[in-house]
Amino acid sequence: MFNKSIHFDISERKVLLRLFDILSVLLVLHGVSNLFHFNYFIIDKENWTWVFVFVLYLSVFGTIFELYDLQKSSKIEKTFTNIVLTVSVTVLFYFLTPFFTPVLPDNRLQILYFYCSILVALFLWRWMYITFITSPRFYKKALIVGETSNIESIVSTFKDADPNYKIVGFINCETKTDDDVKFRGIPEYSPSAIYDVVERENISEIIIASYDSSAITPGIYHDLITLLEAGLPIREYTQTYEEMVQRVPVQFVGKDFYKYFPFSRNNQNKLYLFFRRMFDILLSIVGVFCGTLLIPFIFIGNLCANRGALFYSQERIGKNGKPFQILKFRTMIENAEANGAVWAQKNDTRITFFGKFLRHSRLDELPQFINILKGDMSLIGPRPERPRFVKELSQVLPFYETRHIVKPGLTGWAQVKTRYGSSVDDSLLKLQYDLYYIKHRSFFLDFNIMVKTVSTIIFFRGQ
Repeated sequence: MFNKSIHFDISERKVLLRLFDILSVLLVLHGVSNLFHFNYFIIDKENWTWVFVFVLYLSVFGTIFELYDLQKSSKIEKTFTNIVLTVSVTVLFYFLTPFFTPVLPDNRLQILYFYCSILVALFLWRWMYITFITSPRFYKKALIVGETSNIESIVSTFKDADPNYKIVGFINCETKTDDDVKFRGIPEYSPSAIYDVVERENISEIIIASYDSSAITPGIYHDLITLLEAGLPIREYTQTYEEMVQRVPVQFVGKDFYKYFPFSRNNQNKLYLFFRRMFDILLSIVGVFCGTLLIPFIFIGNLCANRGALFYSQERIGKNGKPFQILKFRTMIENAEANGAVWAQKNDTRITFFGKFLRHSRLDELPQFINILKGDMSLIGPRPERPRFVKELSQVLPFYETRHIVKPGLTGWAQVKTRYGSSVDDSLLKLQYDLYYIKHRSFFLDFNIMVKTVSTIIFFRGQ
């Protein structure tokens, strides 16, 4: 009935990028070694450990410098900048770990060959990716079937999440409509034209976006079943939303909320929780040690630009709604909330000059390693909020207090995916990410958050 187009899902493109990054670099290095008798990096069965270490460094630093961010990977200027950063740090670490990597060659020109070979390999492959894979011929085309109430949000969200995902049309199931949907050039089609649209536009999948299941008329229902039987994927909007943007769409959850929260088994998994606690303790000891070394420098900066107490404590809400005192380096003027608690705003005048540096670099959070050692917090989890704001937000945001079923964290999924929140709308966005973490948390997701936290610090994206 319809022709299947060639397209790559988000997960497939990420795997494709990682796989061909590695293959292209190893292929060029092998070619350069043979062509120029370049023996620093020889790929053979005896030196597989060198290859393993190199691939590990390239993957980790590629993630840190956002080589696998699909939005940035589709833009040539962003990609080339990230390639230079990734290659430079990867090569530096490779040189500085001679116990796991080859000893530096006597002919230092080979070091330049090594560096340039990796740069050229990645540049060529990423140019091919941007030219061909991200071109319209590989777009995943979707047709929305549903109601007009949230069409604008759907289009905006999907466009921001995946540059290769294109919504080509909308079939309105509402029986009474005053006007056609006119939003960013997306045409509205008649329900009777669904077969023609699927075939003509080469649709890859259909998205059902409807609050009321009764809005799907028997005629549309029959057509959808026919298309499903022909092999066309038909998915529910919230399912696609969560998969693409990696957050739970709580604003679209109704009375059947239990369908959306099959929380991760790891929330009760004793082995997972034991190892998490062990990692919390070990990394917190390291964090306290590093913080102690930095205190003299932070003290001098505080003395010159903050002029007041070095530390600051504040009541926050922890696991199961239990309050605790969080520790931070002070970043605001003293008595900043003499008139009561208020949201911190962008360019907040209460934040001192040195406080801005502490916030952007996340150094103000270092004392919270003490909170982690005490057991009030974990290394990863939803950020703890103040009691007053918890009370306010729980009244306007659905499922807000669900965040408290796990320990709050020093960093979290919301912190690495969004910037500092200063409004109810920002809190809603952070809540979606927090619930996604609670729903899917695992060692792999925790590791991903740790790597992205390094990116946040490097690019000064802290609050």
